Amino acid sequence: MRDNIYLTLLAIFAPLSFLTVGGGQSVIPEIHRQVVEVHGWISESQFLADYAISRMAPGPGSLIVTLIGWQVAGFAGAVITTISIFVPSSILVFLLARVWARHRGAPWQTAVELGLAPIAAGLILAASLTLMRAASGGWLAVVVTLATTGLLLATELNPLFMIAGGALMFLGLRL
Repeated sequence: MRDNIYLTLLAIFAPLSFLTVGGGQSVIPEIHRQVVEVHGWISESQFLADYAISRMAPGPGSLIVTLIGWQVAGFAGAVITTISIFVPSSILVFLLARVWARHRGAPWQTAVELGLAPIAAGLILAASLTLMRAASGGWLAVVVTLATTGLLLATELNPLFMIAGGALMFLGLRL
């Protein structure tokens, strides 16, 4: 399989499709591990650039896989990674939707929903930590991240103000 880049991409991204419990954000750490650390297909800085582009583009955050697929194996790689990340979980959701609707309010369903919430939160937190490490902003980035998180939890400030404040702080230190 290592000789066939398309099968390798499929083998990496199709299983990740089932882990997108918290959205595409939840698989960012494993995507990073696979494409930067295990296979070395892209660098840390390219991964961050791809992440930023995928977050600015309309659509789901997991579109980062399309950019990675393009960089690794061109147009075919982009198609394969996109299909791999979206189709398996979409089929599963389609098949489970009837069962879910039929048993609305059942105790097992409530337990599943309550159990998945902390898992999704943990996966998203892991993604945040992976991106912080990849950005290598040092101690100041950690302080800004923690302060921003605290402000977001404690106030109703618009996050754009915090993004602007963090950018100005880093800009001021670079000048």
